[in-house]
Amino acid sequence: MRNKGCISALVVAAVLVGIVLIAAFWGVGKYNTLVQKDQEVQSKWSNIETVYQKRANLIPNLERTVRSYTQFERGTLKDVVEARAKATSINVDPTNMTAEDMARFQQAQGQLTGALSRLMAVVENYPNLKADQQYLNFQREYTAIENSIRSETVYYNDAAKDFNTYRNRVPNNILAGITNFKEKPYFRAEAGAERAPDVFTEE
Repeated sequence: MRNKGCISALVVAAVLVGIVLIAAFWGVGKYNTLVQKDQEVQSKWSNIETVYQKRANLIPNLERTVRSYTQFERGTLKDVVEARAKATSINVDPTNMTAEDMARFQQAQGQLTGALSRLMAVVENYPNLKADQQYLNFQREYTAIENSIRSETVYYNDAAKDFNTYRNRVPNNILAGITNFKEKPYFRAEAGAERAPDVFTEE
């Protein structure tokens, strides 16, 4: 009887060990997938930061070009410079990004977009500046970068959606909660974002 009891205990122990091993292998696989999808989101966010930085890098040359036209409204240029400073001061940690972080980043970038749009509208009143080669170079690069921004934000949102969908499935959400994988915020489209940037060209 004692031998049968020992055998039964061993069988139960073996079953429990087997269950633990299966759960461990399942957990490792799911965890690795979460890591891979999280890395994809971070990569796409890095691309967004890169194109926004490229846009910011255009502004010093734009500032020098515009300042050479002494009659140009200084307040309009000052708004662009100040908006650039604010936009480049926003640092977001993609490993722990919240919806508030995303909103703060978008707000600062949106202010720079608005300031640039107002400046380019004012340039229409200055034919010589409008035809300046340096300004024309800025227009071309700005248009290309704005198009890249639109593309990269779509790619980021696709990656965030893929991560969030996988993360929130049962029972993945349990593992994600234990291992601190949080949902990724989405890049929200601004009003009028579906339109091409308002860049004026020489007639």
